[in-house]
Amino acid sequence: MNTGAKSAPPAQIFILEPRKSQNKAIIIKSLAVSRKEILEALVEGQGLDADTLEKLTKISPTEDEITKILHFNGNPAKLADAESFLYHVLKAIPSAFMRFNAMLFRSTYDPEILHLKKSLQTLELGCKELRTPGIFFKLLEAILKAGNRMNAGTARGNAQGFNLSSLLKLSDVKSTNGKTTLLQFVVEQVICSEGKRRLINQTDKNGDAKRDSDSKISEGERDIEYLMLGIPVVLGLSTELSNVKKSATIDHDSFVNTCSTLTAKIHDIKWLITRCNDHEQGRFSIEMKGFLEDCEEELNVVGDEQSRVMELVKKTTVYYQAGGNSKDKGTNPLQLFVIVKNFLDMVDQVCDDISKKLQKKKQTSTGSSAPLSPLSRSPVRFPSLQSFSRTQNPGTFSSDSDDDF
Repeated sequence: MNTGAKSAPPAQIFILEPRKSQNKAIIIKSLAVSRKEILEALVEGQGLDADTLEKLTKISPTEDEITKILHFNGNPAKLADAESFLYHVLKAIPSAFMRFNAMLFRSTYDPEILHLKKSLQTLELGCKELRTPGIFFKLLEAILKAGNRMNAGTARGNAQGFNLSSLLKLSDVKSTNGKTTLLQFVVEQVICSEGKRRLINQTDKNGDAKRDSDSKISEGERDIEYLMLGIPVVLGLSTELSNVKKSATIDHDSFVNTCSTLTAKIHDIKWLITRCNDHEQGRFSIEMKGFLEDCEEELNVVGDEQSRVMELVKKTTVYYQAGGNSKDKGTNPLQLFVIVKNFLDMVDQVCDDISKKLQKKKQTSTGSSAPLSPLSRSPVRFPSLQSFSRTQNPGTFSSDSDDDF
C-alpha cells in the first residue's frame, strides 16, 4: 500500500447540468462582493452596484432548478460551487433572484427614463424643424417646380405637392444626356440662388466699390462665385435639421414599448412586495415602495407626453405625406425622419462633389491669367418624372422665396 499517494478529491454534487453549473460558477467567482454582503443587500434592498446585480441576474435558476435546490437534503459542503452559492442564498431568501431583478430595475430606471425623455424632446424638435421655413423648404420648392416643368402638358404637370418618399428617387432620374441627375441639378440651382443672395447682401453692405469690382467679373466667374458662397449655406442644412437626423436613429419599437415595459416591471415588483411579510427584518419593502410610487407618477406623466409627441409626429408625417398610408401594417411611424435624413446625406454628397469640381478648376487655373470657366452652362433636359403627381392634401412648401428655378 502506497501511503504517500494523494487521496482523490471528494466528488462534488451537481444539481444543475454540469456545464451550466460551471458557467454559473465562473460568474460567481467574478463577483467583487462576498456572499454575506449579497445577503445583507437582499435584506436591506440596497448595497449592490448595477454591474454586480446584472451578473447575479444572469445566474438566475429556473423555477424547477430552484425547487430542486431548496429540496436538497444532503450535505451542503459537498455541493459544487454554483449549487453551494445558490443553496445558501435561496435558503436564506427564497425570493432572492426576484429581489435582484427588482434592485437592478431600480438602478437602471433613471438612465432608461432619461433616454425616453430625450427621445421625446428630439422628436418634438425634429417636427418643429420640419415645419420651419428654411433651406429645406427651398429645396422642396425647387424639386416641385422642376417636376412640374418636366411633366408639363401631362396630368402630372400641375402638382401642388408630392410624397416625400420621392426625394430618395431623385438621384435615379438622369438628364437625357446621362451626365446629370435631377438631384444634382436642383441642389446646384439652390446653391446658386443662395450664393447670389449672399453676394447681394455683401454688395449692399460694401456699397459702390463692391459693385464696380463685380461689374468686371465675367458671367462664368460670377456663377462660380455663387456656387462658392452658396455651398456652405446648403451644407448647413444638416445642422438646421440636426434633430431630424437624430430622430431617424430612434428605434420606434423600443421607443413606444419603453413605458409599457417599465410599467410591467413595476407591477412585478409590487407583486413581490406583497409576498414580503411586514415583520421581515430589513428595509427591502420600504425601499422599493417609495421608489415605485415615484416611478408610477413619473411614468404617467411621460406616457401622456409620449402620446402628445407621437400625435405631433403623425400630423407632421401627414403634412409631408411621407411613408404612404400610416395605417399600413409594418409602416414605421418615424419613417419621415429616415427619409429626410437619407435625403440630407444625398444633398451633402452633391455639395461635396460640386466643391471638388470647383477645387479642381482652381488648381488647373493656377498660374494662368485666364478666368475660371463655369462648371457647365449647357441646357439640362430631363424626361417626364413619373413619381410626381397631384396630391389630395399636399404640404405647402413655402419659403417665401421669389427665385424661379
